[in-house]
Amino acid sequence: MNLLVEPGFFTSAPVQTALIVGGGTAIVSGVVGVFTVIRGQSFAGHALADVSSAGGALSFLLGINPLIGLLGMALVAAIGMEMIDIRRARERDLMTGIVLGAGLGLSALLLYFDVTTHSTTGAAITVMFGSMFAIPPAIIPLALSLGGGALLAIFVIYRPLLLSSLDKELAEVMGINTRRLAMFYLMLLSLAVTLAAMTVGAVLSTALLIGPAATALRLTKRPLSAMLAAVIIGLVATWGGILLAYNSYYWTPGHGWPVSFFIVALIFVAYLAATHLIRIKGR
Repeated sequence: MNLLVEPGFFTSAPVQTALIVGGGTAIVSGVVGVFTVIRGQSFAGHALADVSSAGGALSFLLGINPLIGLLGMALVAAIGMEMIDIRRARERDLMTGIVLGAGLGLSALLLYFDVTTHSTTGAAITVMFGSMFAIPPAIIPLALSLGGGALLAIFVIYRPLLLSSLDKELAEVMGINTRRLAMFYLMLLSLAVTLAAMTVGAVLSTALLIGPAATALRLTKRPLSAMLAAVIIGLVATWGGILLAYNSYYWTPGHGWPVSFFIVALIFVAYLAATHLIRIKGR
């Protein structure tokens, strides 16, 4: 048993918190990620994740719940990006990049204040690359509530969202307000990247959001099947990453490896495996 699971894994309180928060994040990211890939908004998801880091840095500075800080900044960025997109649709990626740069600049300033005024030298690593074993248990109810709300919202708007994602013009002909729907979806995307940022950090959150979804869509083109596959891949990568990170304390005593590294590595391996499988079937 010790070859796979080191002693104390299932009884460790930080591990239990990481498994719960990470599992919920993987489920939300799998569902939202499939729509993100179909709608071609992977770059927007990456931008929202990076901009949310400013909210994480601000939460350290003010001493508030980091989930609230990350989500607040991501929502502000989402609203700003959608408003710019309405007026300048042809410059969507350009303006998203500008918002991304502004958000990272603000994040750098706030992290500087964190280090110089509060001596929180680990703030930058926690915000950018995550620290799953340091997530406070008190954050579980809020994280699960937000994740459950996002899944419920996706269930309610599933049909119009899928139609507008596949054929925007047809959706408008059928009377769907695609602009309002796009704004609402960006808010859901903000929530997903916020949960992912809490898990693997703002910089790597795109991997958890896009990686399992992109892998699933290579295996199946059916949206519901892709969501189920993305959720399974995300759960295996997240829980597997937590297990490997916990075991790594025994590989190099006293110095565990980052959970985020193992999660993104497992997602990358899954994507390569899916690509290889498709090539074999194509022969």
